[in-house]
Amino acid sequence: MDYDPQDIEERWRERWAETGQYEADPGTSASDDEDVTFITVPYPYPSGGMHIGHARTYTVPDVYARYRRQRGDNVLFPIAWHVTGTPIIGAVERLKKGEEEQLSVLRDTYEVPEETLQDLETPMGYARYFIEEHYKRGMKSLGLSIDWRREFTTNDDRYSKFITWQYETLRERDRLEKGLHPVKYCTNEEQPVTTHDLLEGEEAEYQEYTLIRFGLDDAVVPMATLRPETVRGVTNAYVDPEGTYARATVDGETWIVSEQATEKLRLQAHDVTVEETFVGADLVGESVTNPVTGDEVPILPATFVDPDNATGVVMSVPAHSPDDYLALQEAKADDERMERYGVDPAVVDRIEPVPILDIEDYGEVPAKDAVERAGVTSSNDPELEEVTKELYNREFHAGRLHDAYGEFAGEVIEDIREAYRDQGVDAGHFGTMYEFSEEVVCRCGGDVEVAEQDTWFLRYNDEDWKEATKRVVENMECIPENTRDEYDHTIDWLNEWPCIRNYGLGTRLPWDDDFVIEPLSDSTIYMAYYTIAPRLREIPVEDLDRDFFDALFYGPGAVDDPDPRALDLREEWLYWYPVDYRFSANDLISNHLTFYLFHHAELFDQPQWPAGIVIMGMGLLEGEKMSSSKGHVVLPGEAIERYGADTVRFFLLNSAEPWQDYDWRAGQVESVRNQLERFWNRAQELLPDEPGSTFDDDPESQDLEHVDRWLLSKLQGSIREVTEAMENSETRGASQTAFYGFEEALRWYRRRTDRSRPGAQWTLRHALETRLRLLAPFVPFMTNELHETLTGTPAEDAPWPEADPALERPAVEVQERQIERLTEDVNDIVDVTGTDPETIRVYVAADWKRQVFDAVVEAGPDVGAAMSEAMSDPDLRERGEAVNDLVGDLVELVRDLDDETVDTLEELDELAVYEAAVPFLEREFDATVEVYAEDADPPDPGDRAGNAVPFRPAIHIE
Repeated sequence: MDYDPQDIEERWRERWAETGQYEADPGTSASDDEDVTFITVPYPYPSGGMHIGHARTYTVPDVYARYRRQRGDNVLFPIAWHVTGTPIIGAVERLKKGEEEQLSVLRDTYEVPEETLQDLETPMGYARYFIEEHYKRGMKSLGLSIDWRREFTTNDDRYSKFITWQYETLRERDRLEKGLHPVKYCTNEEQPVTTHDLLEGEEAEYQEYTLIRFGLDDAVVPMATLRPETVRGVTNAYVDPEGTYARATVDGETWIVSEQATEKLRLQAHDVTVEETFVGADLVGESVTNPVTGDEVPILPATFVDPDNATGVVMSVPAHSPDDYLALQEAKADDERMERYGVDPAVVDRIEPVPILDIEDYGEVPAKDAVERAGVTSSNDPELEEVTKELYNREFHAGRLHDAYGEFAGEVIEDIREAYRDQGVDAGHFGTMYEFSEEVVCRCGGDVEVAEQDTWFLRYNDEDWKEATKRVVENMECIPENTRDEYDHTIDWLNEWPCIRNYGLGTRLPWDDDFVIEPLSDSTIYMAYYTIAPRLREIPVEDLDRDFFDALFYGPGAVDDPDPRALDLREEWLYWYPVDYRFSANDLISNHLTFYLFHHAELFDQPQWPAGIVIMGMGLLEGEKMSSSKGHVVLPGEAIERYGADTVRFFLLNSAEPWQDYDWRAGQVESVRNQLERFWNRAQELLPDEPGSTFDDDPESQDLEHVDRWLLSKLQGSIREVTEAMENSETRGASQTAFYGFEEALRWYRRRTDRSRPGAQWTLRHALETRLRLLAPFVPFMTNELHETLTGTPAEDAPWPEADPALERPAVEVQERQIERLTEDVNDIVDVTGTDPETIRVYVAADWKRQVFDAVVEAGPDVGAAMSEAMSDPDLRERGEAVNDLVGDLVELVRDLDDETVDTLEELDELAVYEAAVPFLEREFDATVEVYAEDADPPDPGDRAGNAVPFRPAIHIE
């Protein structure tokens, strides 16, 4: 039967759907002593289609779910749909406006039919299309073992009641507070946004700048800096002569800033009125007063000034900023430009750097030294950024301030920056302003700025809440283990989190329905909702009040008159909870995953806290990051149609461990498809004529030979390795061992044996049946089909293999490895010499060499100790230098082996092993093979026998 993945896979999809194969209810495990496993993965946000990166995200936990079922667990693996927030609304708006980029993504990337586009012009119409036509279709095509009864969307009425309960409870426990807080604010939507709403700048951080309040007549000219201590080194300022600036009243004072800055200041809770606007050239040539030194410094023109950054007016510290030093040199060399803007070149020529600190290994003007050492002569040199970063870092950690800094003189900047800034603020010299570390753009296309808003925020900075969350981390399994510190680090720095926005899909804030709870804040405990979702639909929405959920999650003592339906649901929730494994992305540790831990720590008791989190890496496409919004994706449907679902799954799981980045490359996927087809074809040779006919799986009833015992022993080792890897969520290691690793053993076995023997046929069938069960989580369609044909039972319904100690033969494995090494050595000689052998002579090391080996084993892998042990034997002592040379070789051999292998080698009759292999070796090389002991008296025409060492025989080829 030819391998036709599309035909096989469609039949199994239909069968799973008809039988409800993966619908999990309490008490439905096949095991008498029932174990429960609850697995979740972030629910998709259907603002676009599912791509191959998503396919891997959902396939990894599916493999673990399938594995746990084969181990006898009752497994719950659900999915839902996250529609909260504005990205879907933004996508709909771009569609309705006819934006070409949006239309191109929909038509060309996601192949939305032209006649269907109109159906996408409402938020839920848009979401439903991608849920049904992309995510659900893709997940089912991949064979994900999901309980589809439990799906919901986050704007369902019942789910909103659940979120309402959550936030009323948090407010009652003082975990919510209202006040001014910096937020990411979309100037287009005019509301706060969060990381999930961003098109660009997802990694951007708030930076609190110090505003140095320079003076110009009756006005303040604030200049933003992250290094307020450099204020005494300011020699001049810069503006963009072509930019638009404004004279504005800011909190009752007259300020001069860029026009863009007036909006930033307004968003950051300042009262701003613009009095007039003018071009930056009008400021060039003016002088401003340094509020700390009282010095007058000139304003110069510069095209590198960005009016959209901070206040649009930049102070220059050329002694300590390589950028500023080069900019000053270039200004001095450009008299024509200075004169064009009305600046006397002589004024610029008189500007000299003003040092403010001393730092070891640098001269009086550190910036000058830094650029000269690096050979940087232009402010356009890309190396300048690294030079600047290095100097800033050195000055921060080791720069000591000059005497002019009074009480801060001699101090290292790292120790006093904050105190110096606070003193300047108190003195009225400084102010503050927030700015992002990089440009931030909303998915709607609008610019995102930092705003200070009167908002409700979660008090993640409460110390007792942090401590409880750290206990969650301490008690849970973190995979990989090195991520544990990342959770603790996030808990430490996390402060208040704004949890509302002005509009969008989702749940209204219970006590103020002008606001909606934002996406990251309504997705912290939805895992609990999975456990009750199907049965909750039977209960009227109006009955789902605070008391109902209190009784459900806190028990009958939590309310005066508990609803029996809530108590009934409580039993199911407790049956499934906690979440055993949450599979999620590494970049979510800094927000969603840590929020998940915070909310579980607060709302549930310790037995219901998350038990484990597995981190997953990022997907690349032909070496580049995948992007739905930019159309750089592969759709699962296309990949499955071309290669088959099993191939797609196997490639995604084989290419990297879950927490590692992986790269989808078409050529490599094609190779996996070919390998699976070869596996299928090999299996066909072993299938019975009558599908599902009785297969005697008792090795004791078979006529098995040495090499059969070897393969069966290797199989037990593979079972142990695969099982250990799966227990550690190492899906790559598990699949590699079960498939590729054992294929190597099979290749050797096929060379070594007569496969027509009944014992060989039984051995191959037994190995196939075991491997099908090991591979069932990875390639469920193929393995189910083959296993059912072989045994009458689908692989997924057969128990996970257990290693059988009765089939483990360490001695047989060591013997066979010696034969394999001998074969490799002969092949190497043949390849190097180009010989076509007629006779191959094999010489096994003399008895005295085995005595040296015994001495090395006795002494351990230490050359000195082994030498002493060997020389304690008078016969060996007489051989002197020969023993000395051999000890070194054997110490290296023993050092690389485990104790069990060493013990086996001690008992090995090496001569007998090679003699038993003579028929195979003669067949392999089509030559006569003769085996001798070195210290016997055989013919030795090549004078090779003396080269023999224990377990590495000498070889002569004639």
